[in-house]
Amino acid sequence: MAEILHNTLKTERERLELTQAALAERVGVSRKTINTVENGVFIPSTILALKLAAALDRPVEALFTLDDSGVSPKQDT
Repeated sequence: MAEILHNTLKTERERLELTQAALAERVGVSRKTINTVENGVFIPSTILALKLAAALDRPVEALFTLDDSGVSPKQDT
């Protein structure tokens, strides 16, 4: 089964009242990169995941989790 990477990036970003652009600036990527990570389109590198965790003051495990059920939360089951 395919593993799916879930993230709480948007929730954590909003908790700190940051825009996608502000978070992107903090970690040195484009706003589009933040958007695609939040929407599960792009899986971040380890380096980017660590930078995001540091910028949001959360451990990586609080931002990203694996689901090996093979069912995306966006799909109807």
